[in-house]
Amino acid sequence: MKGIMIQGTSSDAGKSFLVTGLCRVFSDRGYRVCPFKSQNMSNNSYVTKDGLEMGRAQAVQAEAARLDPQVFMNPILLKPRNDATSAIVLMGQECTDARADYYRAFTMNEGLSTVRAALAHIEKNFEAVLIEGAGSPVEINLNATEIVNMRVAREADVPVILTADVDRGGALAALVGTLDLLEADRDRVKGIIFNKFRGNLSLFEPAVRWTEERTGVKVLGVMPWTPARIASEDSLSIRWNARSPKGFLDNEIDNGINNRINNRIDNRIDNRIGSEGLVIGVIRLPYISNHTDLEAFEAEPDVELIEVDTHTSLRRVDAVILPGTKSTVLDMKVLRDSGLAGRLLDFHQRGGYLFGLCGGYQMLGQYIDDRYLRDNDTLKEIEGLGLLPVVTTFGEKKTTRRREGWTIHPLFTSNAARVEGYEIHFGETRSVGEGRGDGLSEKERFYPLFVLNGYEDGMADRELRVAGTYLHNAFHNDIFRAFWLNALRKSKGLPERSVTDTTAANEEAYDVLAARMREHIDIDYIFTLSGLLDRKEQ
Repeated sequence: MKGIMIQGTSSDAGKSFLVTGLCRVFSDRGYRVCPFKSQNMSNNSYVTKDGLEMGRAQAVQAEAARLDPQVFMNPILLKPRNDATSAIVLMGQECTDARADYYRAFTMNEGLSTVRAALAHIEKNFEAVLIEGAGSPVEINLNATEIVNMRVAREADVPVILTADVDRGGALAALVGTLDLLEADRDRVKGIIFNKFRGNLSLFEPAVRWTEERTGVKVLGVMPWTPARIASEDSLSIRWNARSPKGFLDNEIDNGINNRINNRIDNRIDNRIGSEGLVIGVIRLPYISNHTDLEAFEAEPDVELIEVDTHTSLRRVDAVILPGTKSTVLDMKVLRDSGLAGRLLDFHQRGGYLFGLCGGYQMLGQYIDDRYLRDNDTLKEIEGLGLLPVVTTFGEKKTTRRREGWTIHPLFTSNAARVEGYEIHFGETRSVGEGRGDGLSEKERFYPLFVLNGYEDGMADRELRVAGTYLHNAFHNDIFRAFWLNALRKSKGLPERSVTDTTAANEEAYDVLAARMREHIDIDYIFTLSGLLDRKEQ
């Protein structure tokens, strides 16, 4: 079939980034091109219009190609539950939990046949395919049963472009080593792209010449570091600023040293955004999922996102967000064992704002009931933070659906905002009545945040100082995000800001990335490799 495949020398080499840019380049030239990744391993997922689940990266690539995301673009999604087990999402629906030994057999049977069917559909309905690989194509212990790198290139019969991350170092060795280990598949590699280069590009020209002489493979260009706002695929690409030198449960660090480090970071943030900005902490949960919910904040010029763990000073933080998680129970246990749960309660008591998304919403409630061990393998119940009058019970049912509706919180009474997004969760959360009854003052009462497809969702206090929702991408709704941020600004004595248009910002990011690729990469050669006739850009 017509198209190309981007493979990398490692994870986070920029494969998703390059495919996204090429989707926009091909679309600009008038081609109906389809992104494809046979198998994704990520807890960042997306729900399609028909309620099916797929990898977030391919949904972004579809958007760059001006298409609606569809599950055939990512027919297999693996969602890790722990170090040994992942949930298998096949053509958008979760079918089983699998250990590595089971999955090896799955790949050569149902997995491979599903990949072939998806490729056949793409060949029939699109002019070309832009395929993304995963990790490295020379994981020798996996090659016999892999269905995401060279096996897919052979199935689609497309040429491969190999990319390496210059920024992390070792790019030349990684490229040469990868090509040497490819053996019979080496001839399928028709181009090399150096990615994420910082500095004067002319200084890298000797490396380009050496690479072509050493490997015999054409270097298609050196892609400079491009700070475009493109949604990331997994936790390797999280762009929050770290605030502390160590992670959860590591309490051996000297508190005096840690405080001096945090004070320096506090001062750096103060100097960068000054007293006119907001600092929002995000808890980097061990089982974090769908962290892309927060990427809309990158479009806000006065907002700084920082990573929060047990060592982080909350002195300069205006709000803390508890993101989604693949295991609410285990992450809640980490918050308690590390002491961060207590510090969050103190932070809220002092006037700080807390917002929970999906699993984070469940943690803000009174307790979490996992008597059937659906969320984890050991704990049947755990207390939440107790800030919202809700409880969560886990059962066998998984919810995956698109949602749309309106804000119904009383602060939005005069200006209700339309919202849309999606739900992906186990567990049902219900109000326990406390805080919603008669006889309470407005400050004591709690209210639902949204009405979505006719049903109430979420919960918040009167001032939005504590709030939670199941709606993924809630903050991608520009009016709602602006309203919540303006509540923070008001509490800090800052002037309100107007609504930021993230749709326009995303489109601009795709266009910027495509322009940089046209400037630095031999795009005409890529079109030749893909088997397409060139068209003038529109």
